Amino acid sequence: MKDTQNKTVVVGMSGGVDSSVAALLLKKQGYRVIGVTMQIWQAEEACQQEENGGCCGLSAVEDARRVAYALDIPYYVMNFRREFQEKVIDYFTEEYLKGRTPNPCIACNRYVKWEALLARSLQIGADYIATGHYARVARLENGRYTLRCSAADGKDQTYALYNLTQEQLARTLMPVGLYPKAEIRRMALEAGLPVANKPDSQEICFVPDGDYAGFIERSMGKQLPTGNFVTAKGEILGKHKGIVHYTIGQRKGLGLSMGHPVFVSGIRPESNEVVIGESEDLFKTVLYAHKLNLMSRERLEGPLRVMAKIRYNHRGAPCTVEPLEEDRIRCVFDTPQRAITPGQAVVLYEGEYVLGGAVITGSEG
Repeated sequence: MKDTQNKTVVVGMSGGVDSSVAALLLKKQGYRVIGVTMQIWQAEEACQQEENGGCCGLSAVEDARRVAYALDIPYYVMNFRREFQEKVIDYFTEEYLKGRTPNPCIACNRYVKWEALLARSLQIGADYIATGHYARVARLENGRYTLRCSAADGKDQTYALYNLTQEQLARTLMPVGLYPKAEIRRMALEAGLPVANKPDSQEICFVPDGDYAGFIERSMGKQLPTGNFVTAKGEILGKHKGIVHYTIGQRKGLGLSMGHPVFVSGIRPESNEVVIGESEDLFKTVLYAHKLNLMSRERLEGPLRVMAKIRYNHRGAPCTVEPLEEDRIRCVFDTPQRAITPGQAVVLYEGEYVLGGAVITGSEG
């Protein structure tokens, strides 16, 4: 058990029920709790359009402020606009232009919610930062920190946190990971927190309408060029609206009359082509990834049997992972996996614990 006496923790408060209860639990445990909302939105108009449940608009600030008042803890808004623009929005745009499908929440967690917030928190004398994520921080017998899956069935957010460093994990508290969602809402109600029944945020916070392509084109101030839908052999099937409109496995919104369902099976940014294939073309056995971040082990000495998740809502599948040169890995799945998507993360698990993860670069087989 951590010594909570005279320890200060900065809780990243999004205005939602999870981070609010995280602050409640930590205060009950004896920590000196400071609530902080990260100001990351880029324009007043954008946050005024935000619906209830968003995590980075004006209503989030007001909700978090009301919770802090109810808990009788200090509350501040810290400006992270520059970090969010550079590390999340610019990255998001650049990845789509390269024909990949990024996960901006992973980048935000690593570089804004942890790297930037932790640095600022240490500057003001805090010992830890905390969030309302459904995950648990664990220190293993080998001395390394890792993430353990949430105790709640069906509610685990370790996938989006795989990229945290050892230094960040050592300074992180995640009290919500011990409870199911229903229990979190019950605790919020009992404590009289004004966000107890607030709905969860679903969409990417800076694209509340879900129109990623429109957001990218507005950010760039221009419409991206159209190009050709092609078969894997190069046969032209029609015109696409621009590669940022598509992702691997997509079926809807293609505007192709093929007489049967077809899917995006590849994106070729160098030739501005979107490859169209059949359902079976989406299943691959071998995955390649780079930018490996290890948690539970200092180095990967393969081959190693693990469970791997290839997207946030993937249930996970058994595979053999082996290290390649530098920070690259190869995963060979026991059974073919559908729509392995460059730009998404593959996160590796040994039982309940995160071994590490990497960014998918391609697949075969």
